[in-house]
Amino acid sequence: MQAPKPQVLQHATPHLLADIGGTYARFALEVSKGDFQQVRSLLCADYPDFYSAVKAYLESLSGVQIEHAAVAIANPVDGDLVSMTNYHWQFSIEDMRQKLGFDTLLIVNDFTALAMALPRLGAQDVQQIGQGEARKHSVIGLLGPGSGLGTSGLIPSGDGWISLGSEGGHTSFAPRDEREIVILRYVWKHFEHVSFERLVSGPGLELIYRALAEHANQTPRELSAPEITQHALECNDQQCIDALDVFCALLGTAAANLAVTLGAMGGIYIGGGIVPRLGDYFARSSFRTRFEQKGRFSRYVSAIPTFVITAEHATFIGAAAILDAQLKTLSAEPGSAILGQIRRIRADLSPAELRVADHVLAHARAVVNDPIADIARAADVSQPTVIRFCRSLGCEGLSDFKLRLASGLTGTVPVTHIQVTDDDSALELGAKVLGNTASSILQVRSQLNRDMIERAIELIGRANKLEFYAIGHYGVVAQDAQFKFLRLGIPSIAHTDSRLQLLSASVLSEKDVVVISSSSGRLPELLEVAEKVRERGAKIIAIAASHSPLIRKADVALIVDHVEDVTTHLPMVSRILHLLVIDMLAVGVAMGRNPGAASLMQGEADERLDEARPVEKKASAKNQAPGVSLASPFAKLTSHSR
Repeated sequence: MQAPKPQVLQHATPHLLADIGGTYARFALEVSKGDFQQVRSLLCADYPDFYSAVKAYLESLSGVQIEHAAVAIANPVDGDLVSMTNYHWQFSIEDMRQKLGFDTLLIVNDFTALAMALPRLGAQDVQQIGQGEARKHSVIGLLGPGSGLGTSGLIPSGDGWISLGSEGGHTSFAPRDEREIVILRYVWKHFEHVSFERLVSGPGLELIYRALAEHANQTPRELSAPEITQHALECNDQQCIDALDVFCALLGTAAANLAVTLGAMGGIYIGGGIVPRLGDYFARSSFRTRFEQKGRFSRYVSAIPTFVITAEHATFIGAAAILDAQLKTLSAEPGSAILGQIRRIRADLSPAELRVADHVLAHARAVVNDPIADIARAADVSQPTVIRFCRSLGCEGLSDFKLRLASGLTGTVPVTHIQVTDDDSALELGAKVLGNTASSILQVRSQLNRDMIERAIELIGRANKLEFYAIGHYGVVAQDAQFKFLRLGIPSIAHTDSRLQLLSASVLSEKDVVVISSSSGRLPELLEVAEKVRERGAKIIAIAASHSPLIRKADVALIVDHVEDVTTHLPMVSRILHLLVIDMLAVGVAMGRNPGAASLMQGEADERLDEARPVEKKASAKNQAPGVSLASPFAKLTSHSR
């Protein structure tokens, strides 16, 4: 009698999985563990943003309800904002979760997801290249060329694994022979830094091909990476054959570097979109020979096996594993620490506190962002009851409770904006104001545009005269900037009166630069003076909110998306953000002139931020109206796993 097959439980609702690269967005539904259906690939170029691509896939399904989703993306994931390196899509994780109506949306690096799939792959899912035998419960390395060169690794931890978030593809390329020196010299003509990703990738294969053609005094054809590969496999173009051979050798070097860096005795796995398509050619290529050429460590790497991942849905497998682990953390057994604590003490709560507990258990994610009035109303209790409930769990108050709750939901302790209320103690007020400031600084840091900052520093460094315009509460930003740049020897002046700004703007020259600081970027007085500056041919650097009229008038836009309502309280966090942008510009200019001056100015910036914090604390307690949130429009609690 045949033994019964183990039962595979279906998910209550299908899990949406996605693998987003720079060219294609692949989607699938996991209806039960390892059962992937409705697999489709969409061309990223056909959709203006990430949301449109997801929506298009969901609309192609007939009445499928999605509650939980995991997305593997070819990009580092650090914080709520995701800005793709190899494509223009950008989005907030929490905003996207709410817009799509999901309970859970995990965004992870694609190679982190692929790494988590490795322990779940069988012998039929990989092809071993060369000799070597993997040691059990040892570190595993992973890399793979596609639109870039992804790297990751797995470290054994108890019964599970810890995946490494890595950008090892950007390590500096080092040639091993004369041919590779020729390639390096060619690439140096176009790029200051040559990383392994620059060559061991789809665009890299095209670079190698052009470099070899130039060295052979031949005019290279306009061939894409797939076309170069096809000509090489068909053996009908010698330059393509040589290019693919170099590509495989360089991948061998990169793989050996990763192996010795990680001590990857569990093996090195090759994924990505290129190598699995090479088939038997890759096994015959110079990859393994180069991998074992490690000088004194040749014997060491020769014992390490190398594998090509051939499983069709390997990234989906890893993303599904990460999503399953997250959902187990959120489930009742054992649940997040704070939710488990609430379940344990339910029997000891008063009827009113029990209603708060049940509301939190049913709407944990909403409670993290809801003000106390909404929580009390939803639970049909008074606001003091909510506070007593929080303190019954050992929390200092509602803000402390929310931090612990958010930590349990996301697996990290978030830095997020939290509302100041009349019930807060002096300690809670201070903690909230400092936390809100830290959160905003991190958010602005994640949105920094390197090109814009460098352009602003360049303009300031070449300016004959530098003028700073701001109005009202932001006048301190202009005055601080004047002081800083005068110390750097740049003729500078600050104007905080709109009439003086117009008069001064009317005598500017084309070699002058004006820095305008405005939280909203919509004040009519500043927009008028910006027009006058443009008429005179001077350059404008604007520090303001994105998509504002002032930003559209600027030559250089430095985005600070934290707009505060000055009708209800004085600007606090946003003013500090504008001051820090000035610090970035000042330090950048100083670095170009005198590194010692840059260090001095950075120290002053740190001192001012320390001094500003108690001021902000007092301003918050004095000016914050009851029930008014400090949260910026974009500040959301992230719901992702790294």
